[in-house]
Amino acid sequence: MLDLRGRPCLVVGGGPVAARKASGLLGCGATLTVVAPQVCEALARLTPVTIERRPYATGEARAYRLVVTATGIPAVDGAVFADADAAGVWVNSADDGPHSSFILPSVHRDGRVCVAVSTGGASPALASWLRRTLAGVAGPGLGELAELLSQARQRLHEAGRSTEDIDWTSLLDGPLPALVRHGEHAQARAILEAATGVVLTP
Repeated sequence: MLDLRGRPCLVVGGGPVAARKASGLLGCGATLTVVAPQVCEALARLTPVTIERRPYATGEARAYRLVVTATGIPAVDGAVFADADAAGVWVNSADDGPHSSFILPSVHRDGRVCVAVSTGGASPALASWLRRTLAGVAGPGLGELAELLSQARQRLHEAGRSTEDIDWTSLLDGPLPALVRHGEHAQARAILEAATGVVLTP
């Protein structure tokens, strides 16, 4: 849940695991650099990424806000962790909890909605299963629903009204999410307008 938009982040490693980590950081808007002697095709296709095809240089982790190392070589991953940790930079070493100062959760994103699941490093497979299960239960359209609710809250603020006066729980327990999920946006807006007394833009 860190705000990484425009912040410099480093991935050390060029394999499929590094590619997955890099993709997640890009999804958060990070300014990403990858350092590895060789990179896999999936990683090479990612944009925008600065790829430096070389070994990790001692001390370079200190220039970043967040670092992920996924070389699979304990000596290299350990050196990256030591550099980052000494510089006060958050670092995650793939599949190596003792050499991590944070754990990456399993994440489902839909627009501005982010559902993150973690087992505290006990079982990444369980975290991934839970994330897929929760995403399946919620279904598509969470991002669109969030935008609709955000617009309603903004209109209430513009009218000088409190958003605390609206029974959001009843709205979300009602037909609103299903209408958005099935593309019935006009009906969803009508329900929200009736509940809030504000006019929403199609």
